[in-house]
Amino acid sequence: MSITRDLGAHYTPGRGTLFTVWAPTAGQVDVLLKDNDKLIPLQREAFGYWTGLSEETGPGARYTLQLDEEMERPDPASHFQPDGVHGPSVVVDHTAFQWTDRHWKPLPLEQYIIYELHVGTFSEEGTFQDVIEKLPELIDLGITAIELMPVAQFPGSRNWGYDGVYPSAVQESYGGPDGLKKLVDACHAAGIAVVLDVVYNHLGPEGNYLNEFGPYFTNKYNTPWGKALNFDDAHSDHVRNFFIQNALLWLRDYHIDALRLDAVHAILDTGAKHFLQELQEQVEHLEQQLGRPFILIAESDLNDVRIINPIEKGGYGLAAQWSDDFHHAVHALLTGEDSGYYSDFGKLEQLQKALLHGFVYDGIYSEHRKRTFGSDATTNPARQFVVCSQNHDQVGNRMLGERLTKLVSYDMLKVAAGLVLLSPFTPMLFMGEEYGEENPFLYFVSHSDKDLVEAVRNGRREEFSAFAWQGEAPDPQSEETFNQSKLQRTYKHSEKHRQLRDFYKALIKLRKSAPALSHPDKTHLHVSADSHTQVLHLIHSGESPYLYTLFNINNQPQKTSMVKEVGAAWKQVLSSAESKYGGASMDLPQELHAGQEIELPAASVTVFQSNIIL
Repeated sequence: MSITRDLGAHYTPGRGTLFTVWAPTAGQVDVLLKDNDKLIPLQREAFGYWTGLSEETGPGARYTLQLDEEMERPDPASHFQPDGVHGPSVVVDHTAFQWTDRHWKPLPLEQYIIYELHVGTFSEEGTFQDVIEKLPELIDLGITAIELMPVAQFPGSRNWGYDGVYPSAVQESYGGPDGLKKLVDACHAAGIAVVLDVVYNHLGPEGNYLNEFGPYFTNKYNTPWGKALNFDDAHSDHVRNFFIQNALLWLRDYHIDALRLDAVHAILDTGAKHFLQELQEQVEHLEQQLGRPFILIAESDLNDVRIINPIEKGGYGLAAQWSDDFHHAVHALLTGEDSGYYSDFGKLEQLQKALLHGFVYDGIYSEHRKRTFGSDATTNPARQFVVCSQNHDQVGNRMLGERLTKLVSYDMLKVAAGLVLLSPFTPMLFMGEEYGEENPFLYFVSHSDKDLVEAVRNGRREEFSAFAWQGEAPDPQSEETFNQSKLQRTYKHSEKHRQLRDFYKALIKLRKSAPALSHPDKTHLHVSADSHTQVLHLIHSGESPYLYTLFNINNQPQKTSMVKEVGAAWKQVLSSAESKYGGASMDLPQELHAGQEIELPAASVTVFQSNIIL
């Protein structure tokens, strides 16, 4: 039976604050109220939990936990760290916020058009409030969901968020708990779902005091970040509970719609019931209690359908996962890069396979990995795969943080957009790509430990060794590196960037309005590819009118013929070559028939529709 127990400081109006801590090796645990130096002894309960009620302690009270009458630390389950990762924790009243989203109807996954953003660099100010002020831009673009990179408290004020050490505390410099709630409330008022990126595979190094409370880590495994979190060793029930309670907190108290689980391949668990399955089951219990659905999306480099297969079929039951194969197939094909993991990609047939089956490596040999890799995802619904041409990892983990804007032509950027937004999968954009942001997205930190800073610098250099990148990596600790990564929003004064954004808007509008894309799936998809011309044919035939898209993934004009198996007249509805989208305005036929030849502009996307398919 799963251990389910609240942790941290829970305030109830009229009753006070109940403190609960898991510290199985401690001989005594006390709460030290920092405002008056009052000590509140906690009572030991089963399994090493310590608890105590303080009727006088309310919202805003600052406190630390005292272990064995000598060691003083913040609460591992803290909900707010206004003075940073080394400062005292603060009691939060989650009943006080005045929500206005009672009529919000959560969106089904197939309606998600996700916009991934980093709060600190999305705007000049880098706060939740400024994201709210820029929501009209995202509404105008047509996105239906934003995905926030991690907001759990991290050291300093500059970080991607994956160095968080208090999973339940909202970053103070972004606006703290109320700031996040205001953002979610505003998104729901605008019809936008909110996805939150959470990290359950490691914690950052600075301010990480978990091991002083209990066996949160295990020596059984190592990860890129050191010892693995303890999901299957002695006392692991309580570590699992720590992270499950965190997930429930975001969904219940912050009204988050979906969680994106970072790098689940680094959640090492060989137990009979994997942590991900237990998490999914607990989220389903919360759904039943609240009467609203929630979505769990995994980031995984395993190509393993167990993550998204139903529990009754031996899977973990998650709703979706990121598809690295789709990204790599698109990136390698468009850029010609072939170092690192891109050495496994670069052929048009691989993109064709990704569109039809979900994974490219589905049980075949990977030269890069030097082993057979992946599982067959053919029968998994297309909505279960989140796809993109850019994201924080694939841009930010390049040595110079170059976006696709710097790697391919302007016209090829429109091809990338079409491949993502007209695919049958759940599409995701990375902030700024819609207008061709030219600033990089670099890796940045603001640690206070000089040795740690140097270790981060060296670690980044080692990461880049597998790629043929030239130049010197920017200093992650430098504030300039952070400032360089902020969006410029050049579409407001650059016609070229505005035209690219308009093309994204047109693609999104088509995806939302075309019946053939209302419930896109691989079973109603025809994909053919000509590796000689680099032309891809993509036909959605689920609902009428059907869509036929021609992608010329070539920097020269190419001739191709419409697939003979389709019939009737196909009328043009969208072309990236139109002058209003910054194209060369090459004349294209407004109507085509089966087998008819057409000359496609270089690096172009052309969409036709028809009411009949033979």
